[in-house]
Amino acid sequence: MSLKYFKRYRMEIDLHEPIAAPRLRRGYRLVPWNKHALAGHAEATFASFQGEIDASLFDCLADRASAHRLMEAVFGRVGFLPDATWLAVYEGAPHKPEVCGAIQGVRSSPSFGAIQNVGVTPFHRGRGVGAALVAAALRGMQLAGLPNAYLEVTGANKGAIRLYHKLGFRMTGTLYRAVERALV
Repeated sequence: MSLKYFKRYRMEIDLHEPIAAPRLRRGYRLVPWNKHALAGHAEATFASFQGEIDASLFDCLADRASAHRLMEAVFGRVGFLPDATWLAVYEGAPHKPEVCGAIQGVRSSPSFGAIQNVGVTPFHRGRGVGAALVAAALRGMQLAGLPNAYLEVTGANKGAIRLYHKLGFRMTGTLYRAVERALV
């Protein structure tokens, strides 16, 4: 076994400024947290990270069962913020509404909310779903009285980094995640 290191960035935003209301294209809607949404969050999170670099960095994103356990852990965590936790649903699908994105928020300290697992399924990327999810989560953190929020993003995820910059986040730190790799 060998170790491979992946660069991740911590990005922060000041929540004292107003956050624009989330805007979605026709056919999409955001669904606030409710206790029956756990399976939807798990499925959207799994589908969003399937085949992406983060699924190899974090075992909890590697399969549906692990994503379900991750969501149970997030929702059971002290500091869980229901108002900062949303599902994105696409209602233009021919048979039934399709869960196409998810975000969760937690209070990590008295001064910071933490955005967890921003995910949009591949077909729905580039349609404003991620921006709307992040804006909704940030507004929920403002409602909770938090002055700041942060998230972490893998350095190779250039699209997400551009989105977070556009929304007002700034890089405040670099972290490295070690992953064991089998020698071939």
